[in-house]
Amino acid sequence: MSEQLLVIIDPAARQADGESVRIAKDVLSAGAAAKLCLPDDPEEFARALGRRGSRRPVVVGDGRALARAVALLHRQGELGGCALSVVPVGDTSLAESLGVPGGAVAAARAVLDGTARRLDLLVDDGDDVVLGALRIPSAPVRPPAAAPVPISAGRPWYRSLVRTLAARPARPATVPAPSAARLRVEVDGQPVVDTDQPVEAVSVTPGTAGMASVEVRPMSVGAEATPLLASGRTVTVTGAEFRYRADAVVSGPVRRRSWRVAEGAWSLVLPAGH
Repeated sequence: MSEQLLVIIDPAARQADGESVRIAKDVLSAGAAAKLCLPDDPEEFARALGRRGSRRPVVVGDGRALARAVALLHRQGELGGCALSVVPVGDTSLAESLGVPGGAVAAARAVLDGTARRLDLLVDDGDDVVLGALRIPSAPVRPPAAAPVPISAGRPWYRSLVRTLAARPARPATVPAPSAARLRVEVDGQPVVDTDQPVEAVSVTPGTAGMASVEVRPMSVGAEATPLLASGRTVTVTGAEFRYRADAVVSGPVRRRSWRVAEGAWSLVLPAGH
């Protein structure tokens, strides 16, 4: 494997954990001829990746940064011939689910000493790619914390009022309970569930050998309902408008979306023996 590296450090990673970024740079620079690139926005990120030449690209960033790199290479028709590496910084869940070590040192060592592995991914009918699991509907989001109230130095009564309000116990943030969705889920053209059976969640994950794993959780009353499991090469979801979360990005609302498995469509450098 070439020792010429292009290390693209996502701006979000620099803000999230500068120390892990520094460690990754030190390990990679000590073990290979590494050209560092610090883009300020997605456009610069795309230009840096497009000008990599013969250098092997290494993304230092979270799941969004990795998914962005894969999507760019896919759209350029260069994904199949490019082995990607990633040092996860920030949200490491996607990279770890794919087999990349979570720590900066271990991940950087894997970049230098690992082996490129062919992995499946999902491609939807809009030509967007999904590397890990997608979930329908997207998980509810906690309401943002209230903004701090400024205290006016010249108004003692105002300061007293703010102290009184601040002393009251805060109400816990509530997360809306999942609502029933009426969806038709088809795998390879065969229905797994139809709109007459409300569901709580649907998940689709690229598996191995060109097959996707599908899990449908029917809405239950009382005892938890048994999940419906299926596998296949294509998955189509239709019904009421729904949103879905894929690779840390929420998309939608849509009424219909199809995904197909692209077998061995991309390469990710993983620890040797993984």
